[in-house]
Amino acid sequence: MDYAKPTDVVATMIDVSQKKLKLAPRDLLIRGALSGALLGTSTSLALGAAITTGQPLVGALIFPVGLIIIVLLGLELVTGSFGLLPLARLEGRATWGNIVANWGWVFVGNLIGSIAYGVLLAIALTSMGKIELSGVAAKIVSLAEAKTIGYAALGTAGMITVFVKAILCNWLVCLAVVMAMTTSSTIGKIAAAWMPVFIFFAQGFEHAVVNMFLIPTGMLLGAKVSMADWWLWNQIPVTLGNIVGGFVFTGLALYATHGPGQAPMTSPMASSLPAE
Repeated sequence: MDYAKPTDVVATMIDVSQKKLKLAPRDLLIRGALSGALLGTSTSLALGAAITTGQPLVGALIFPVGLIIIVLLGLELVTGSFGLLPLARLEGRATWGNIVANWGWVFVGNLIGSIAYGVLLAIALTSMGKIELSGVAAKIVSLAEAKTIGYAALGTAGMITVFVKAILCNWLVCLAVVMAMTTSSTIGKIAAAWMPVFIFFAQGFEHAVVNMFLIPTGMLLGAKVSMADWWLWNQIPVTLGNIVGGFVFTGLALYATHGPGQAPMTSPMASSLPAE
């Protein structure tokens, strides 16, 4: 059996968090850039599939390929690190300074990779701006505006909404990263990671790295979005919401119930049953 029990999974989460914290900035940037580009690739693929079939659910079914590749290749996605790295601090094996520095390098790497892929895709979709926007390009513009000025138009309600969507998103994304740790087989990791990511994308939640691709690419293609719109109404609140969702709902929750020193809970009914 290649299945790992929850207590073993949490032990793996702690081990992975320490290994990630030992990576040099150079590695964090390279792995982060590759992750940003790969997530952008799966996003554009998902949008194309949804447009071609007329079924958004088809896009959601395809989108997880990006995160799965990232997990299998051991790359760096800052949203996944939001759920894992604080565990090293809870174990007394890292400082918050170490953790924030790691997040910062990976964030920059994700941003570089996302924008780089966006530029290349914009060139490919518009033939260097020689043809009118249609299909995926037009959809990216629409999404970029909806994810920024769309929230801004709602004021405080918009800000709360984008923050909550970010919490829900990274709860599921970090859950996908953790689910991949429940098995040692490649097929098992693919299946386990696919489920939570499909759920997040199908419901339109907000992911910081996906938006690093969608919004600046939309701006490049002509979306009526300013830098202030991008960062104030999406990137900053989404990043903060992703931290809360990833750490509190996944990392901390699993650590609290399956972490070191946590005895398995036994119900009174179970304890009264005769041993077989």
